[in-house]
Amino acid sequence: MSVVRERTAPRPLARPPRRTPGPARRTTMAGVWPYLLVAPAVLGMLYLLVYPLARAVLISFQDFGLRQLILGDAHFTGFDNYRTLLGAPEFWTVVRRTFLFMAINVVLIMVLATLVALMVERLGRFGRTAVLSALVLTWAMPVVAATTVFQWLFHSEFGVVNHALTGLGFSRFEGYPWLAHGPAAFAILVALIVWQSVPFAAITLYSALTTVPAELYEAARIDGASGVRVFRSVTLPIVRPIFMLVVSLEVIWTFKAFVQIWVMTRGGPGDATTILPVYAVQTALAGQRYDLGAAASMITVVLMSGVLVAYFRQMFRQEAEL
Repeated sequence: MSVVRERTAPRPLARPPRRTPGPARRTTMAGVWPYLLVAPAVLGMLYLLVYPLARAVLISFQDFGLRQLILGDAHFTGFDNYRTLLGAPEFWTVVRRTFLFMAINVVLIMVLATLVALMVERLGRFGRTAVLSALVLTWAMPVVAATTVFQWLFHSEFGVVNHALTGLGFSRFEGYPWLAHGPAAFAILVALIVWQSVPFAAITLYSALTTVPAELYEAARIDGASGVRVFRSVTLPIVRPIFMLVVSLEVIWTFKAFVQIWVMTRGGPGDATTILPVYAVQTALAGQRYDLGAAASMITVVLMSGVLVAYFRQMFRQEAEL
């Protein structure tokens, strides 16, 4: 008797269960992903900002002229470049002129910007839109274009300013060379910097003024406070952080002003409009002393940082006393 064996089909292999990322893996990816997204921007910033700064610091401690630029055989000289600059009397003249230029510009910018912001706050819808649009257009104007316009305005032969003053009876301004006189050129540059800087400061301060509750103004007026007292006791304490921030930004903006001066006067006439950034470029280009130019740039950074640190310390001290 034969036994018939039934053939059974082989059972298919079971698929392994699909692995799902566990909570720890998902948490790790969620923590790393934001850094991967910002990595290109951070690397670009390091290349465009940190590398030039580090390179300038390195050159300031080297003997780096035209030969070293071509052959690459620069050697370290320690603090010799800084001793040369700090021992030059004209360097300290430029430093004093830089601080004077910065102080005049920042004071004028903040006073005018505050007045413009207060005016815009009190205007109607149409007037506010018109003024803000004009400020934005002024702010958006390229620096070189604005500088060229000011050169045309104060041109000795074809300038609008000379033509207007002569028409008003001031005959001595006929053909007056504004940019050939030191104080006049300095004043024109101050006007240019202020004209370019007021829009940003005014718009920022106006934005801060819109956050002041109207009830505080009404309460102050009921108590009989004047407009100046309302601004000093109500408005300024609330907008103080933004006000201080705008001041610090304007200090940086005016301290490093270079394009306007270089395009209009190149630091002249003489050295009447030479401030530290212009002096650094002049030093580097005049005799191909890139080491001295880099040292002047580093001193500029240190002085500007010192001004900002002192300013912020004073600001924090005032905040602590309130």
